[in-house]
Amino acid sequence: MLAVGVLAGLSVLSLLTYGYLSWDSLGLGPGETEATRTGLGEEPGAGAPSSQPHIIFILADDQGFRDVGYHGSEIRTPTLDKLAAEGVKLENYYVQPMCTPSRSQFITGKYQIHTGLQHSIIRPTQPNCLPLDNVTLPQKLKEVGYSTHMVGKWHLGFYRRECMPTQRGFDTFFGSLLGSGDYYTHFKCDSPGICGYDLYENDNAAWDHDNGIYSTQMYTQKVQQILASHNPRKPIFLYIAYQAVHSPLQAPGKYFEHYRSINNINRRRYAAMLACLDEAINNVTLALKKYGYYENSIIIYSSDNGGQPMAGGSNWPLRGSKGTYWEGGIRAVGFVHSPLLKNKGSVCKELVHITDWFPTLITLAEGQIDEDIQLDGYDIWETISEGRRSPRVDILHNIDPIYTKAKNGSWAAGYGIWNTAIQSAIRVNHWKLLTGNPGYSDWVPPQAFSNAGPNRWHNERVSWSAGKTVWLFNITADPYERVDLSARYPDVVKQLLRRLSQFNKTAVPVRYPPKDPRSNPKLNGGVWGPWFKEDEKKKKSDKSKGANKQKKNKNKNK
Repeated sequence: MLAVGVLAGLSVLSLLTYGYLSWDSLGLGPGETEATRTGLGEEPGAGAPSSQPHIIFILADDQGFRDVGYHGSEIRTPTLDKLAAEGVKLENYYVQPMCTPSRSQFITGKYQIHTGLQHSIIRPTQPNCLPLDNVTLPQKLKEVGYSTHMVGKWHLGFYRRECMPTQRGFDTFFGSLLGSGDYYTHFKCDSPGICGYDLYENDNAAWDHDNGIYSTQMYTQKVQQILASHNPRKPIFLYIAYQAVHSPLQAPGKYFEHYRSINNINRRRYAAMLACLDEAINNVTLALKKYGYYENSIIIYSSDNGGQPMAGGSNWPLRGSKGTYWEGGIRAVGFVHSPLLKNKGSVCKELVHITDWFPTLITLAEGQIDEDIQLDGYDIWETISEGRRSPRVDILHNIDPIYTKAKNGSWAAGYGIWNTAIQSAIRVNHWKLLTGNPGYSDWVPPQAFSNAGPNRWHNERVSWSAGKTVWLFNITADPYERVDLSARYPDVVKQLLRRLSQFNKTAVPVRYPPKDPRSNPKLNGGVWGPWFKEDEKKKKSDKSKGANKQKKNKNKNK
Protein backbone atom coordinates (compact mmCIF):
# COMPACT_ATOMS: atom_id res chain seq x y z
CA MET A 1 0.00 0.00 0.00
CA LEU A 2 2.85 2.39 0.83
CA ALA A 3 4.44 1.80 -2.57
CA VAL A 4 1.13 2.50 -4.29
CA GLY A 5 0.75 5.69 -2.29
CA VAL A 6 4.23 6.87 -3.21
CA LEU A 7 3.65 6.14 -6.91
CA ALA A 8 0.33 7.99 -6.82
CA GLY A 9 2.02 10.96 -5.17
CA LEU A 10 4.77 11.01 -7.77
CA SER A 11 2.26 10.96 -10.62
CA VAL A 12 0.38 13.91 -9.15
CA LEU A 13 3.65 15.76 -8.58
CA SER A 14 4.71 15.19 -12.18
CA LEU A 15 1.41 16.61 -13.40
CA LEU A 16 1.88 19.68 -11.23
CA THR A 17 5.46 20.05 -12.39
CA TYR A 18 4.96 19.73 -16.12
CA GLY A 19 1.43 20.94 -16.68
CA TYR A 20 -1.61 22.58 -15.20
CA LEU A 21 -3.85 20.60 -12.92
CA SER A 22 -7.32 21.71 -11.90
CA TRP A 23 -8.48 21.52 -8.29
CA ASP A 24 -11.48 19.39 -9.23
CA SER A 25 -9.29 16.84 -11.01
CA LEU A 26 -7.50 16.21 -7.73
CA GLY A 27 -10.79 15.05 -6.22
CA LEU A 28 -10.58 17.47 -3.31
CA GLY A 29 -13.72 18.65 -1.61
CA PRO A 30 -14.46 22.28 -0.66
CA GLY A 31 -11.97 23.50 1.95
CA GLU A 32 -10.07 20.21 1.91
CA THR A 33 -6.31 20.25 1.29
CA GLU A 34 -4.02 17.47 0.17
CA ALA A 35 -1.86 18.19 3.22
CA THR A 36 -4.62 16.61 5.34
CA ARG A 37 -4.36 13.35 3.44
CA THR A 38 -1.78 10.64 3.29
CA GLY A 39 -0.21 9.04 0.25
CA LEU A 40 2.20 11.75 -0.91
CA GLY A 41 5.27 9.98 0.40
CA GLU A 42 6.92 11.92 3.22
CA GLU A 43 4.46 13.59 5.55
CA PRO A 44 4.59 17.36 5.10
CA GLY A 45 4.03 17.83 8.84
CA ALA A 46 7.52 16.81 9.96
CA GLY A 47 8.69 19.12 12.76
CA ALA A 48 6.89 21.80 14.77
CA PRO A 49 4.84 24.31 12.75
CA SER A 50 6.19 27.86 12.49
CA SER A 51 4.30 30.86 13.81
CA GLN A 52 5.90 32.89 11.03
CA PRO A 53 3.59 33.21 8.01
CA HIS A 54 4.44 32.05 4.53
CA ILE A 55 4.78 35.17 2.37
CA ILE A 56 3.83 35.07 -1.32
CA PHE A 57 4.32 38.35 -3.15
CA ILE A 58 2.98 38.34 -6.72
CA LEU A 59 4.02 41.26 -8.93
CA ALA A 60 2.30 41.71 -12.29
CA ASP A 61 4.00 43.78 -14.98
CA ASP A 62 2.27 46.79 -16.62
CA GLN A 63 -1.26 45.83 -15.55
CA GLY A 64 -3.53 48.84 -15.99
CA PHE A 65 -5.70 50.15 -13.15
CA ARG A 66 -8.90 49.22 -14.96
CA ASP A 67 -7.63 45.82 -16.08
CA VAL A 68 -9.15 43.65 -13.40
CA GLY A 69 -12.72 42.42 -13.23
CA TYR A 70 -13.62 44.23 -10.02
CA HIS A 71 -12.60 47.58 -11.58
CA GLY A 72 -15.10 47.10 -14.40
CA SER A 73 -12.88 45.60 -17.08
CA GLU A 74 -14.26 43.57 -19.99
CA ILE A 75 -11.32 41.22 -19.40
CA ARG A 76 -12.33 38.32 -17.15
CA THR A 77 -10.18 37.82 -14.05
CA PRO A 78 -12.19 35.40 -11.87
CA THR A 79 -9.20 34.37 -9.73
CA LEU A 80 -8.11 37.93 -8.94
CA ASP A 81 -11.72 38.94 -8.29
CA LYS A 82 -12.28 36.06 -5.86
CA LEU A 83 -9.00 36.46 -3.98
CA ALA A 84 -9.55 40.21 -3.65
CA ALA A 85 -13.21 39.84 -2.58
CA GLU A 86 -12.22 37.39 0.16
CA GLY A 87 -9.27 39.54 1.25
CA VAL A 88 -8.67 43.29 1.45
CA LYS A 89 -8.71 45.45 -1.68
CA LEU A 90 -6.19 48.29 -1.61
CA GLU A 91 -7.94 51.21 -3.28
CA ASN A 92 -5.49 53.97 -2.37
CA TYR A 93 -2.36 52.03 -3.28
CA TYR A 94 0.65 53.53 -5.06
CA VAL A 95 3.69 52.19 -6.86
CA GLN A 96 6.25 53.83 -9.18
CA PRO A 97 5.61 54.55 -12.87
CA MET A 98 8.20 52.08 -14.22
CA CYS A 99 9.69 48.63 -13.63
CA THR A 100 13.05 49.15 -11.90
CA PRO A 101 11.87 51.91 -9.51
CA SER A 102 8.93 49.85 -8.17
CA ARG A 103 11.07 46.73 -7.74
CA SER A 104 13.86 48.59 -5.99
CA GLN A 105 11.45 50.28 -3.59
CA PHE A 106 9.70 47.00 -2.80
CA ILE A 107 12.91 45.16 -2.02
CA THR A 108 14.58 47.96 0.02
CA GLY A 109 11.72 49.97 1.55
CA LYS A 110 13.43 53.14 0.26
CA TYR A 111 12.47 55.88 -2.17
CA GLN A 112 14.45 56.11 -5.42
CA ILE A 113 16.20 59.28 -4.27
CA HIS A 114 17.79 57.22 -1.49
CA THR A 115 19.20 54.49 -3.74
CA GLY A 116 20.36 56.59 -6.70
CA LEU A 117 17.85 54.95 -9.06
CA GLN A 118 15.65 58.02 -9.47
CA HIS A 119 16.05 58.24 -13.24
CA SER A 120 14.39 55.87 -15.70
CA ILE A 121 15.20 52.13 -15.49
CA ILE A 122 18.37 50.02 -15.47
CA ARG A 123 19.23 49.34 -19.11
CA PRO A 124 20.73 45.96 -20.13
CA THR A 125 24.02 47.51 -21.27
CA GLN A 126 24.55 49.76 -18.24
CA PRO A 127 27.10 48.87 -15.56
CA ASN A 128 24.50 49.52 -12.90
CA CYS A 129 22.45 47.67 -10.29
CA LEU A 130 20.66 48.14 -6.99
CA PRO A 131 23.51 49.52 -4.82
CA LEU A 132 25.18 46.71 -2.90
CA ASP A 133 25.11 48.60 0.41
CA ASN A 134 21.30 48.34 0.51
CA VAL A 135 19.92 45.54 2.70
CA THR A 136 17.15 43.66 0.88
CA LEU A 137 13.88 42.12 2.04
CA PRO A 138 14.97 38.49 1.37
CA GLN A 139 18.21 39.08 3.30
CA LYS A 140 16.23 40.24 6.34
CA LEU A 141 13.84 37.28 6.05
CA LYS A 142 16.72 34.81 5.80
CA GLU A 143 18.02 36.17 9.12
CA VAL A 144 14.90 34.83 10.83
CA GLY A 145 14.86 31.42 9.19
CA TYR A 146 12.96 31.94 5.95
CA SER A 147 13.66 29.99 2.80
CA THR A 148 13.69 32.63 0.05
CA HIS A 149 12.89 32.00 -3.61
CA MET A 150 12.42 34.28 -6.59
CA VAL A 151 10.69 33.32 -9.82
CA GLY A 152 10.33 35.77 -12.70
CA LYS A 153 11.67 39.17 -13.72
CA TRP A 154 14.57 40.72 -11.77
CA HIS A 155 15.34 44.03 -13.53
CA LEU A 156 17.57 45.36 -10.74
CA GLY A 157 20.87 45.06 -12.60
CA PHE A 158 23.35 42.26 -13.24
CA TYR A 159 26.58 43.77 -14.59
CA ARG A 160 28.59 42.05 -11.86
CA ARG A 161 27.99 38.78 -10.08
CA GLU A 162 27.32 40.50 -6.74
CA CYS A 163 24.21 42.12 -8.27
CA MET A 164 22.50 38.81 -9.08
CA PRO A 165 19.36 37.73 -7.13
CA THR A 166 21.20 34.85 -5.43
CA GLN A 167 23.70 37.36 -4.06
CA ARG A 168 20.96 39.70 -2.81
CA GLY A 169 19.21 37.30 -0.45
CA PHE A 170 17.45 34.67 -2.56
CA ASP A 171 18.27 30.99 -2.00
CA THR A 172 17.14 30.25 -5.54
CA PHE A 173 16.32 32.26 -8.65
CA PHE A 174 14.59 31.21 -11.85
CA GLY A 175 13.71 33.88 -14.36
CA SER A 176 14.94 36.78 -16.47
CA LEU A 177 17.41 39.53 -15.64
CA LEU A 178 16.20 42.13 -18.13
CA GLY A 179 13.04 44.21 -18.31
CA SER A 180 11.42 42.36 -21.20
CA GLY A 181 11.94 39.67 -23.81
CA ASP A 182 10.23 37.04 -25.92
CA TYR A 183 7.80 34.95 -23.85
CA TYR A 184 8.72 31.73 -25.66
CA THR A 185 12.36 32.02 -26.75
CA HIS A 186 13.51 34.22 -23.83
CA PHE A 187 15.59 36.19 -26.32
CA LYS A 188 16.07 39.95 -26.15
CA CYS A 189 17.63 42.54 -28.46
CA ASP A 190 18.49 45.81 -26.76
CA SER A 191 19.54 47.36 -30.07
CA PRO A 192 20.51 46.07 -33.54
CA GLY A 193 23.23 43.46 -33.12
CA ILE A 194 23.08 43.55 -29.31
CA CYS A 195 20.99 40.45 -28.66
CA GLY A 196 21.12 37.54 -26.24
CA TYR A 197 19.39 34.81 -24.27
CA ASP A 198 17.80 35.79 -20.95
CA LEU A 199 16.60 32.88 -18.83
CA TYR A 200 18.49 31.97 -15.68
CA GLU A 201 18.48 29.30 -13.04
CA ASN A 202 20.39 30.71 -10.09
CA ASP A 203 23.62 32.12 -11.59
CA ASN A 204 23.68 30.25 -14.89
CA ALA A 205 21.82 30.39 -18.20
CA ALA A 206 18.92 27.92 -18.05
CA TRP A 207 19.43 26.35 -21.48
CA ASP A 208 17.84 23.10 -20.25
CA HIS A 209 14.54 24.93 -19.74
CA ASP A 210 14.50 26.41 -23.24
CA ASN A 211 11.56 24.28 -24.38
CA GLY A 212 9.42 26.97 -25.95
CA ILE A 213 7.09 27.14 -22.93
CA TYR A 214 5.19 30.40 -22.45
CA SER A 215 6.86 32.20 -19.56
CA THR A 216 3.70 32.71 -17.45
CA GLN A 217 3.07 28.96 -17.47
CA MET A 218 6.75 28.08 -17.05
CA TYR A 219 7.11 30.32 -14.00
CA THR A 220 3.97 28.83 -12.46
CA GLN A 221 5.34 25.32 -12.93
CA LYS A 222 8.52 26.39 -11.16
CA VAL A 223 6.52 27.77 -8.24
CA GLN A 224 4.65 24.45 -7.99
CA GLN A 225 7.98 22.58 -7.88
CA ILE A 226 9.29 24.82 -5.09
CA LEU A 227 6.14 24.36 -3.00
CA ALA A 228 6.14 20.59 -3.57
CA SER A 229 9.72 20.20 -2.33
CA HIS A 230 9.62 22.57 0.67
CA ASN A 231 8.46 21.68 4.19
CA PRO A 232 5.34 23.82 4.91
CA ARG A 233 6.18 23.80 8.62
CA LYS A 234 9.14 26.03 7.82
CA PRO A 235 8.50 29.61 6.64
CA ILE A 236 8.95 30.44 2.97
CA PHE A 237 9.15 33.73 1.07
CA LEU A 238 8.13 33.43 -2.57
CA TYR A 239 8.60 36.47 -4.80
CA ILE A 240 6.79 35.76 -8.07
CA ALA A 241 7.44 38.54 -10.58
CA TYR A 242 5.53 37.58 -13.71
CA GLN A 243 6.61 38.96 -17.07
CA ALA A 244 2.96 39.42 -18.07
CA VAL A 245 1.40 41.65 -19.21
CA HIS A 246 4.45 43.62 -20.41
CA SER A 247 5.14 43.81 -24.15
CA PRO A 248 5.85 42.01 -26.45
CA LEU A 249 2.16 41.09 -26.61
CA GLN A 250 2.17 37.29 -26.83
CA ALA A 251 -0.19 34.62 -25.50
CA PRO A 252 -1.10 30.97 -26.22
CA GLY A 253 -3.92 30.66 -28.74
CA LYS A 254 -6.55 29.19 -26.42
CA TYR A 255 -6.69 32.37 -24.31
CA PHE A 256 -8.00 34.41 -27.25
CA GLU A 257 -11.24 32.43 -27.23
CA HIS A 258 -13.31 34.93 -25.22
CA TYR A 259 -11.81 38.06 -26.78
CA ARG A 260 -12.24 37.69 -30.53
CA SER A 261 -14.84 40.47 -30.41
CA ILE A 262 -12.16 43.00 -29.40
CA ASN A 263 -11.18 44.71 -32.67
CA ASN A 264 -8.06 46.41 -31.37
CA ILE A 265 -5.35 43.78 -31.85
CA ASN A 266 -3.16 45.06 -29.00
CA ARG A 267 -6.08 45.06 -26.58
CA ARG A 268 -7.09 41.55 -27.72
CA ARG A 269 -3.60 40.16 -27.17
CA TYR A 270 -3.32 41.95 -23.85
CA ALA A 271 -6.65 40.44 -22.74
CA ALA A 272 -5.44 36.93 -23.62
CA MET A 273 -2.20 37.50 -21.68
CA LEU A 274 -4.14 38.68 -18.62
CA ALA A 275 -6.49 35.69 -18.84
CA CYS A 276 -3.49 33.37 -18.80
CA LEU A 277 -2.00 35.26 -15.84
CA ASP A 278 -5.28 34.95 -13.92
CA GLU A 279 -5.27 31.18 -14.49
CA ALA A 280 -1.64 30.99 -13.38
CA ILE A 281 -2.42 32.69 -10.07
CA ASN A 282 -5.27 30.24 -9.57
CA ASN A 283 -2.78 27.39 -9.99
CA VAL A 284 -0.39 29.00 -7.49
CA THR A 285 -3.24 29.29 -4.98
CA LEU A 286 -4.21 25.64 -5.51
CA ALA A 287 -0.61 24.56 -4.94
CA LEU A 288 -0.51 26.54 -1.67
CA LYS A 289 -3.61 24.67 -0.51
CA LYS A 290 -2.46 21.30 -1.80
CA TYR A 291 0.89 21.33 -0.04
CA GLY A 292 -0.33 22.74 3.27
CA TYR A 293 0.83 26.38 3.11
CA TYR A 294 -2.41 28.23 2.61
CA GLU A 295 -3.80 28.45 6.17
CA ASN A 296 -0.63 30.20 7.38
CA SER A 297 0.02 32.28 4.28
CA ILE A 298 -0.19 35.91 3.21
CA ILE A 299 -0.71 36.47 -0.52
CA ILE A 300 -0.02 39.99 -1.75
CA TYR A 301 -0.88 40.97 -5.32
CA SER A 302 0.38 44.15 -6.98
CA SER A 303 1.06 45.65 -10.38
CA ASP A 304 4.44 47.34 -10.74
CA ASN A 305 3.06 50.43 -12.53
CA GLY A 306 0.14 51.62 -14.62
CA GLY A 307 -0.83 50.25 -18.01
CA GLN A 308 0.48 51.37 -21.39
CA PRO A 309 -2.52 52.18 -23.68
CA MET A 310 -0.42 51.82 -26.84
CA ALA A 311 0.31 48.26 -25.69
CA GLY A 312 -3.28 47.37 -24.81
CA GLY A 313 -3.44 48.50 -21.17
CA SER A 314 -6.22 50.65 -19.70
CA ASN A 315 -6.06 52.96 -16.67
CA TRP A 316 -9.52 54.48 -17.16
CA PRO A 317 -10.85 56.60 -15.51
CA LEU A 318 -7.41 57.68 -14.29
CA ARG A 319 -5.27 60.14 -16.19
CA GLY A 320 -2.00 59.31 -17.94
CA SER A 321 -0.12 56.06 -18.38
CA LYS A 322 2.95 54.07 -17.47
CA GLY A 323 6.03 56.27 -17.29
CA THR A 324 4.20 59.33 -15.93
CA TYR A 325 3.39 60.62 -12.46
CA TRP A 326 -0.28 61.12 -13.28
CA GLU A 327 -2.49 58.73 -11.33
CA GLY A 328 -2.69 56.35 -14.32
CA GLY A 329 1.04 55.72 -14.03
CA ILE A 330 1.34 55.21 -10.27
CA ARG A 331 -2.00 54.12 -8.79
CA ALA A 332 -2.07 50.34 -8.95
CA VAL A 333 -4.22 47.26 -8.69
CA GLY A 334 -3.42 45.67 -5.34
CA PHE A 335 -4.91 43.43 -2.67
CA VAL A 336 -4.00 41.15 0.23
CA HIS A 337 -5.53 37.70 0.61
CA SER A 338 -4.91 35.68 3.76
CA PRO A 339 -6.68 33.52 6.34
CA LEU A 340 -4.73 35.61 8.89
CA LEU A 341 -6.60 38.84 8.04
CA LYS A 342 -9.04 40.07 10.68
CA ASN A 343 -11.25 42.15 8.37
CA LYS A 344 -11.73 39.85 5.39
CA GLY A 345 -13.89 41.01 2.51
CA SER A 346 -13.16 44.70 3.09
CA VAL A 347 -11.78 47.67 1.17
CA CYS A 348 -8.81 49.68 2.44
CA LYS A 349 -8.87 53.32 1.33
CA GLU A 350 -5.95 54.36 3.50
CA LEU A 351 -2.74 55.55 1.86
CA VAL A 352 -0.39 52.63 1.08
CA HIS A 353 2.85 52.66 -0.92
CA ILE A 354 5.04 49.87 -2.30
CA THR A 355 7.85 50.80 0.12
CA ASP A 356 5.55 49.79 2.99
CA TRP A 357 5.88 46.06 2.24
CA PHE A 358 9.49 45.98 3.47
CA PRO A 359 8.84 46.90 7.14
CA THR A 360 5.39 45.27 7.15
CA LEU A 361 6.64 41.85 6.04
CA ILE A 362 9.76 41.90 8.23
CA THR A 363 7.59 42.66 11.27
CA LEU A 364 5.12 39.89 10.36
CA ALA A 365 8.07 37.51 9.98
CA GLU A 366 9.20 38.39 13.53
CA GLY A 367 12.34 40.00 12.17
CA GLN A 368 14.23 43.08 13.31
CA ILE A 369 14.71 46.32 11.38
CA ASP A 370 18.13 47.81 12.03
CA GLU A 371 18.02 51.28 13.55
CA ASP A 372 20.62 52.58 11.12
CA ILE A 373 18.46 51.69 8.08
CA GLN A 374 16.66 54.86 7.06
CA LEU A 375 13.41 53.48 5.67
CA ASP A 376 10.74 55.36 3.74
CA GLY A 377 8.14 52.61 4.25
CA TYR A 378 5.77 52.05 7.19
CA ASP A 379 4.36 48.95 8.86
CA ILE A 380 0.78 48.98 7.55
CA TRP A 381 -0.41 45.50 8.59
CA GLU A 382 -2.92 46.80 11.17
CA THR A 383 -4.19 49.27 8.56
CA ILE A 384 -4.87 46.42 6.15
CA SER A 385 -5.92 43.66 8.55
CA GLU A 386 -7.89 45.65 11.14
CA GLY A 387 -8.97 48.77 9.23
CA ARG A 388 -6.91 51.20 11.31
CA ARG A 389 -5.62 54.56 10.08
CA SER A 390 -2.48 54.42 7.98
CA PRO A 391 0.69 55.78 9.58
CA ARG A 392 1.54 57.19 6.16
CA VAL A 393 0.51 60.79 5.41
CA ASP A 394 2.71 61.51 2.39
CA ILE A 395 4.42 59.86 -0.58
CA LEU A 396 7.37 61.21 -2.49
CA HIS A 397 6.48 59.94 -5.94
CA ASN A 398 9.92 61.02 -7.16
CA ILE A 399 12.42 63.77 -7.91
CA ASP A 400 14.26 63.18 -11.18
CA PRO A 401 16.97 65.83 -11.67
CA ILE A 402 18.12 64.58 -15.09
CA TYR A 403 14.78 63.99 -16.82
CA THR A 404 14.08 66.38 -19.73
CA LYS A 405 13.65 69.79 -18.16
CA ALA A 406 10.46 71.77 -18.70
CA LYS A 407 11.41 74.67 -21.00
CA ASN A 408 9.49 77.27 -19.05
CA GLY A 409 10.25 76.00 -15.58
CA SER A 410 12.00 78.35 -13.18
CA TRP A 411 12.73 79.19 -9.56
CA ALA A 412 10.35 82.12 -9.91
CA ALA A 413 7.49 79.79 -10.86
CA GLY A 414 8.35 77.82 -7.73
CA TYR A 415 8.22 80.93 -5.50
CA GLY A 416 11.99 80.75 -5.01
CA ILE A 417 11.54 77.44 -3.17
CA TRP A 418 11.88 74.97 -6.07
CA ASN A 419 12.96 74.97 -9.69
CA THR A 420 9.82 73.90 -11.52
CA ALA A 421 11.83 72.79 -14.56
CA ILE A 422 12.66 69.60 -12.61
CA GLN A 423 10.28 66.67 -12.94
CA SER A 424 8.89 65.81 -9.51
CA ALA A 425 5.67 64.71 -7.82
CA ILE A 426 4.60 64.50 -4.19
CA ARG A 427 1.46 63.57 -2.28
CA VAL A 428 0.70 65.03 1.18
CA ASN A 429 -2.62 64.01 2.72
CA HIS A 430 -5.29 64.91 0.12
CA TRP A 431 -2.98 67.08 -1.98
CA LYS A 432 -0.81 66.11 -4.93
CA LEU A 433 1.71 68.40 -6.59
CA LEU A 434 3.51 67.88 -9.92
CA THR A 435 6.30 70.01 -11.40
CA GLY A 436 8.33 69.99 -14.59
CA ASN A 437 7.47 67.87 -17.60
CA PRO A 438 4.58 65.60 -16.53
CA GLY A 439 4.56 63.36 -19.63
CA TYR A 440 1.60 61.83 -21.48
CA SER A 441 -1.48 63.27 -19.82
CA ASP A 442 -4.52 62.05 -21.79
CA TRP A 443 -7.47 60.17 -20.38
CA VAL A 444 -7.95 57.06 -22.52
CA PRO A 445 -11.55 55.77 -22.26
CA PRO A 446 -12.58 52.22 -23.22
CA GLN A 447 -13.92 53.33 -26.61
CA ALA A 448 -10.37 54.29 -27.59
CA PHE A 449 -9.82 50.53 -28.09
CA SER A 450 -12.89 50.08 -30.28
CA ASN A 451 -11.04 50.20 -33.60
CA ALA A 452 -8.45 47.93 -35.17
CA GLY A 453 -5.67 50.39 -34.33
CA PRO A 454 -5.12 52.98 -31.57
CA ASN A 455 -7.61 55.81 -31.97
CA ARG A 456 -6.60 58.96 -30.16
CA TRP A 457 -9.72 60.81 -31.31
CA HIS A 458 -11.53 59.26 -28.39
CA ASN A 459 -8.92 60.47 -25.90
CA GLU A 460 -9.69 63.43 -23.67
CA ARG A 461 -7.16 66.19 -23.36
CA VAL A 462 -6.84 69.40 -21.41
CA SER A 463 -4.93 72.27 -23.00
CA TRP A 464 -3.24 74.47 -20.43
CA SER A 465 -1.61 77.85 -20.84
CA ALA A 466 1.83 77.76 -22.43
CA GLY A 467 4.64 77.59 -19.93
CA LYS A 468 2.74 75.82 -17.19
CA THR A 469 5.06 73.78 -14.92
CA VAL A 470 3.11 73.38 -11.65
CA TRP A 471 -0.10 71.41 -11.02
CA LEU A 472 -2.03 70.90 -7.78
CA PHE A 473 -4.90 68.46 -7.26
CA ASN A 474 -7.06 67.36 -4.37
CA ILE A 475 -6.81 63.63 -5.12
CA THR A 476 -9.45 62.61 -2.58
CA ALA A 477 -12.07 64.87 -4.16
CA ASP A 478 -10.68 64.66 -7.70
CA PRO A 479 -8.95 61.29 -8.21
CA TYR A 480 -9.04 61.74 -11.99
CA GLU A 481 -6.97 64.98 -11.90
CA ARG A 482 -9.41 67.07 -13.88
CA VAL A 483 -9.32 70.32 -11.85
CA ASP A 484 -5.94 72.02 -11.36
CA LEU A 485 -6.03 74.05 -8.14
CA SER A 486 -2.50 75.54 -8.21
CA ALA A 487 -3.69 79.08 -8.94
CA ARG A 488 -6.45 78.93 -6.31
CA TYR A 489 -4.28 77.63 -3.45
CA PRO A 490 -0.77 79.15 -3.75
CA ASP A 491 -0.09 78.62 -0.05
CA VAL A 492 -0.69 74.87 -0.41
CA VAL A 493 1.63 74.86 -3.44
CA LYS A 494 4.34 76.56 -1.36
CA GLN A 495 3.95 74.04 1.48
CA LEU A 496 4.35 71.08 -0.89
CA LEU A 497 7.29 72.73 -2.65
CA ARG A 498 9.01 73.11 0.73
CA ARG A 499 8.38 69.43 1.43
CA LEU A 500 9.92 68.56 -1.94
CA SER A 501 12.94 70.69 -1.07
CA GLN A 502 13.32 68.90 2.29
CA PHE A 503 13.24 65.50 0.57
CA ASN A 504 15.74 66.67 -2.02
CA LYS A 505 18.31 67.48 0.68
CA THR A 506 18.41 63.78 1.57
CA ALA A 507 18.85 62.57 -2.04
CA VAL A 508 21.94 60.65 -3.12
CA PRO A 509 23.55 61.21 -6.56
CA VAL A 510 21.80 59.65 -9.55
CA ARG A 511 23.27 56.37 -10.82
CA TYR A 512 22.79 56.30 -14.59
CA PRO A 513 26.08 55.34 -16.26
CA PRO A 514 26.64 55.19 -20.03
CA LYS A 515 26.45 51.81 -21.73
CA ASP A 516 29.43 49.48 -21.54
CA PRO A 517 30.42 47.71 -24.80
CA ARG A 518 31.58 44.71 -22.74
CA SER A 519 27.90 44.00 -21.95
CA ASN A 520 27.32 42.62 -25.47
CA PRO A 521 26.02 39.02 -25.11
CA LYS A 522 28.26 38.01 -28.04
CA LEU A 523 31.18 38.37 -25.64
CA ASN A 524 29.42 36.19 -23.06
CA GLY A 525 28.43 33.07 -25.00
CA GLY A 526 25.29 34.66 -26.42
CA VAL A 527 23.80 35.23 -22.96
CA TRP A 528 22.89 38.39 -21.10
CA GLY A 529 24.79 38.17 -17.84
CA PRO A 530 27.49 39.65 -15.58
CA TRP A 531 30.38 41.04 -17.59
CA PHE A 532 32.29 43.12 -15.07
CA LYS A 533 35.17 41.02 -13.69
CA GLU A 534 36.43 42.16 -10.31
CA ASP A 535 39.51 39.94 -10.70
CA GLU A 536 40.55 41.73 -13.90
CA LYS A 537 40.31 45.07 -12.15
CA LYS A 538 42.40 43.77 -9.26
CA LYS A 539 44.99 42.30 -11.64
CA LYS A 540 45.31 45.62 -13.45
CA SER A 541 45.69 47.53 -10.19
CA ASP A 542 48.16 44.93 -8.89
CA LYS A 543 50.19 45.21 -12.11
CA SER A 544 50.29 48.98 -11.88
CA LYS A 545 51.25 48.76 -8.20
CA GLY A 546 54.02 46.29 -9.09
CA ALA A 547 55.31 48.52 -11.88
CA ASN A 548 55.37 51.54 -9.58
CA LYS A 549 57.22 49.49 -6.95
CA GLN A 550 59.87 48.44 -9.52
CA LYS A 551 60.34 52.06 -10.62
CA LYS A 552 60.80 53.12 -7.01
CA ASN A 553 63.39 50.40 -6.41
CA LYS A 554 65.30 51.37 -9.57
CA ASN A 555 65.34 55.00 -8.51
CA LYS A 556 66.50 53.96 -5.05
CA ASN A 557 69.37 51.89 -6.53
CA LYS A 558 70.38 54.80 -8.74
